[in-house]
Amino acid sequence: MNGILVIDKPSGYTSRELTSIVGRFLGTKKIGHAGTLDPIATGVLVVAVGNGLKVLEYLTNETKEYVATVKLGVATDTLDITGKVIEKNDNYYLDVSKLHDVIDSFKGKYVQEVPIYSAVRVNGKKLYYYARNNEEVILPKREVEILDIELLEHSHEEFSFRVVVSKGTYIRSLIRDIGKKINICCTMKNLVRTKQGSFSLEDSINLDDIENNNIKFISTSVALSNYFSVVVNDELEKKILHGAILDDIYGKDKVVFKNNKDEVLAIYCPYSKDKSKIKPLKVLKKSLDD
Repeated sequence: MNGILVIDKPSGYTSRELTSIVGRFLGTKKIGHAGTLDPIATGVLVVAVGNGLKVLEYLTNETKEYVATVKLGVATDTLDITGKVIEKNDNYYLDVSKLHDVIDSFKGKYVQEVPIYSAVRVNGKKLYYYARNNEEVILPKREVEILDIELLEHSHEEFSFRVVVSKGTYIRSLIRDIGKKINICCTMKNLVRTKQGSFSLEDSINLDDIENNNIKFISTSVALSNYFSVVVNDELEKKILHGAILDDIYGKDKVVFKNNKDEVLAIYCPYSKDKSKIKPLKVLKKSLDD
């Protein structure tokens, strides 16, 4: 039992909890997930099973698309509706034209402060440890990229938007930052991950499907379809499986080599000691989907 599953995560579960549940249904401990979702969030959770774990790290870096719903006039310590209210304001005016402009202004790269209720480590401890113990800590900041963003719906009480982001972007923090620019405190009410890389919500299965053995595994070849790939002959396959350094005739950051059965053999990357060569990043000794 090997490959990739795209699961529609229900609200109320951590990503780890859901992954463990799926592992128990499948009778395996060789399972992991790519791209953590908050418990409040739903939608695409990419889960690797068995030998699919060998390519999991290459799925984590994919861009992600979300649809978020924002509650206006409320701020919480967790930056979402499940947290403790730390600010409330019913006397505000929502300028929709300004909201459009502010949302558009976030397109591109910007420096985002990590929320204190997160698993990011500072001095060896996860940030939520500091929050739960009322300890002061300087929150780290990092550059993220908003690839696309658009306002979907709005009312006096809330608005929703669609956004495509780079790895490491916190939508809760983005909502906080939008609120600062429109001068209205706000918090995340709902979040749905609609896409991760080439995986979409339409491709997903749910827990009922797993319980009923209606499981759709995605091959690692399909899972890595966003990367440049090359189908090789038998001679080159032997070299690749022995970890040979090859001439770089592709000019790509990563090259996925496959055999004529569409099985992934290896992932290569540029060789730092010789820019005209590529070296194995990961060699897969046998088909991951057997």
